[in-house]
Amino acid sequence: MYLVSSYLAGLKVRYNGTDCLQDAIARLVQDHKAITVCPELLGGFATPREPAEIIGGVGEDVLEGKAKVIDKSGQDVTELYVKGAYETLRTAREVGAVKVVLKEFSPSCGTTMIYNGTFSGEKIAGNGVTAALLRREGFKVMSEHQFLDEILDTGE
Repeated sequence: MYLVSSYLAGLKVRYNGTDCLQDAIARLVQDHKAITVCPELLGGFATPREPAEIIGGVGEDVLEGKAKVIDKSGQDVTELYVKGAYETLRTAREVGAVKVVLKEFSPSCGTTMIYNGTFSGEKIAGNGVTAALLRREGFKVMSEHQFLDEILDTGE
């Protein structure tokens, strides 16, 4: 069973109320091979919401209390991001997820790159909070791009 970011399956739950539909991921959900999850909604956010970025580090640093997640208006939303990460972990365990496909660049779901915390559109290497927690707990986490490359390579 896959666990996938909701907006990759076409649900309009991004911070600005849009999706990032990937047809191959939506098919997994339709074929009952994947469950959707939105860490931000699980953490208590609504859609739409202010964009947020990690300040002072990456997802692992947030989990260790060394960095924060701040929204564009300056509000500290770290607690909601951490709560959403742990709720996503609970879901991953419940469904027996073998792979987790998350949206790159997100402060929750970024798997290799996230925004740099300046709201300038610049990116840095690192995980989002949810991706960091799931990896720490032994889940295979990948971006939508890595997933699409994998299915092209294996013909899934």
